[in-house]
Amino acid sequence: MTNSTRDLFERRKQRTRSDIRKKAKGLPRLSVFKSEKHIYVQVIDDTTGRTLASSSSLDKGLKLAKGSTIEAAQKIGADVAKKALAAKVKEVVFDRGGYIYHGRVKALAESAREAGLKF
Repeated sequence: MTNSTRDLFERRKQRTRSDIRKKAKGLPRLSVFKSEKHIYVQVIDDTTGRTLASSSSLDKGLKLAKGSTIEAAQKIGADVAKKALAAKVKEVVFDRGGYIYHGRVKALAESAREAGLKF
Protein backbone atom coordinates (compact mmCIF):
# COMPACT_ATOMS: atom_id res chain seq x y z
CA MET A 1 0.00 0.00 0.00
CA THR A 2 1.61 3.23 -1.12
CA ASN A 3 0.61 6.62 0.15
CA SER A 4 0.89 9.67 -2.02
CA THR A 5 2.53 12.81 -0.70
CA ARG A 6 -0.88 14.48 -0.57
CA ASP A 7 -2.37 11.61 1.48
CA LEU A 8 0.48 11.83 3.99
CA PHE A 9 0.04 15.62 4.21
CA GLU A 10 -3.70 15.24 4.88
CA ARG A 11 -3.01 12.69 7.62
CA ARG A 12 -0.52 15.06 9.31
CA LYS A 13 -3.05 17.89 8.98
CA GLN A 14 -5.86 15.87 10.58
CA ARG A 15 -3.56 14.69 13.38
CA THR A 16 -2.52 18.29 14.10
CA ARG A 17 -6.13 19.50 14.01
CA SER A 18 -7.18 16.69 16.39
CA ASP A 19 -4.48 17.67 18.89
CA ILE A 20 -5.58 21.30 18.65
CA ARG A 21 -9.21 20.44 19.41
CA LYS A 22 -8.11 18.57 22.53
CA LYS A 23 -5.95 21.44 23.80
CA ALA A 24 -7.82 24.51 22.51
CA LYS A 25 -10.25 25.03 25.43
CA GLY A 26 -12.31 27.51 23.43
CA LEU A 27 -9.38 29.52 22.12
CA PRO A 28 -9.34 30.79 18.53
CA ARG A 29 -7.09 28.99 16.06
CA LEU A 30 -4.29 30.67 14.08
CA SER A 31 -4.43 28.67 10.85
CA VAL A 32 -1.65 28.76 8.23
CA PHE A 33 -1.89 27.84 4.56
CA LYS A 34 1.02 28.19 2.21
CA SER A 35 1.33 27.70 -1.50
CA GLU A 36 4.40 27.93 -3.67
CA LYS A 37 3.84 31.64 -4.29
CA HIS A 38 1.91 32.93 -1.27
CA ILE A 39 1.19 32.40 2.40
CA TYR A 40 -2.16 32.98 4.11
CA VAL A 41 -3.05 33.09 7.79
CA GLN A 42 -6.39 33.40 9.61
CA VAL A 43 -7.53 33.63 13.21
CA ILE A 44 -10.65 31.45 13.32
CA ASP A 45 -13.19 31.09 16.13
CA ASP A 46 -14.27 27.45 15.73
CA THR A 47 -17.22 27.77 18.11
CA THR A 48 -18.98 30.25 15.81
CA GLY A 49 -17.16 29.41 12.58
CA ARG A 50 -16.07 33.02 12.01
CA THR A 51 -12.77 34.43 10.83
CA LEU A 52 -11.71 37.11 13.32
CA ALA A 53 -8.57 38.34 11.53
CA SER A 54 -6.64 37.41 8.43
CA SER A 55 -3.61 38.40 6.44
CA SER A 56 -1.77 37.12 3.39
CA SER A 57 1.08 37.89 1.06
CA LEU A 58 -1.53 39.23 -1.39
CA ASP A 59 -2.51 42.14 0.89
CA LYS A 60 -1.69 45.43 -0.82
CA GLY A 61 -1.01 47.31 2.42
CA LEU A 62 1.97 45.16 3.40
CA LYS A 63 4.04 46.10 0.33
CA LEU A 64 5.87 42.81 0.12
CA ALA A 65 8.47 41.79 -2.42
CA LYS A 66 7.23 39.35 -5.03
CA GLY A 67 6.88 35.80 -3.79
CA SER A 68 6.47 34.16 -0.42
CA THR A 69 9.69 34.46 1.53
CA ILE A 70 10.68 34.28 5.18
CA GLU A 71 10.69 38.09 5.34
CA ALA A 72 7.14 38.15 3.95
CA ALA A 73 6.06 35.56 6.52
CA GLN A 74 7.48 37.71 9.32
CA LYS A 75 5.53 40.76 8.13
CA ILE A 76 2.35 38.71 7.73
CA GLY A 77 2.73 37.28 11.25
CA ALA A 78 3.10 40.74 12.74
CA ASP A 79 0.16 42.04 10.70
CA VAL A 80 -2.22 39.26 11.72
CA ALA A 81 -1.18 39.67 15.37
CA LYS A 82 -1.96 43.38 15.17
CA LYS A 83 -5.37 42.65 13.62
CA ALA A 84 -6.13 39.93 16.18
CA LEU A 85 -5.24 42.21 19.08
CA ALA A 86 -7.52 44.87 17.57
CA ALA A 87 -10.28 42.21 17.54
CA LYS A 88 -9.58 41.62 21.27
CA VAL A 89 -7.94 38.23 20.73
CA LYS A 90 -4.86 37.89 22.91
CA GLU A 91 -4.34 34.12 23.00
CA VAL A 92 -4.63 31.58 20.18
CA VAL A 93 -3.76 27.99 19.36
CA PHE A 94 -1.29 27.64 16.48
CA ASP A 95 -2.52 25.38 13.66
CA ARG A 96 0.38 24.72 11.33
CA GLY A 97 -1.76 22.33 9.27
CA GLY A 98 0.37 19.56 7.84
CA TYR A 99 3.39 21.81 7.41
CA ILE A 100 6.62 21.30 9.31
CA TYR A 101 7.39 24.00 11.91
CA HIS A 102 10.32 25.28 9.89
CA GLY A 103 11.15 28.15 7.55
CA ARG A 104 8.17 30.33 6.61
CA VAL A 105 5.80 28.73 9.14
CA LYS A 106 8.28 29.21 11.99
CA ALA A 107 9.04 32.81 10.95
CA LEU A 108 5.33 33.64 10.86
CA ALA A 109 4.71 32.12 14.31
CA GLU A 110 7.68 33.81 15.97
CA SER A 111 6.74 37.16 14.46
CA ALA A 112 3.16 36.85 15.73
CA ARG A 113 4.49 36.03 19.21
CA GLU A 114 6.79 39.06 19.18
CA ALA A 115 3.87 41.26 18.13
CA GLY A 116 1.92 40.23 21.23
CA LEU A 117 -0.09 37.08 20.48
CA LYS A 118 0.22 34.27 23.01
CA PHE A 119 0.27 30.64 21.85
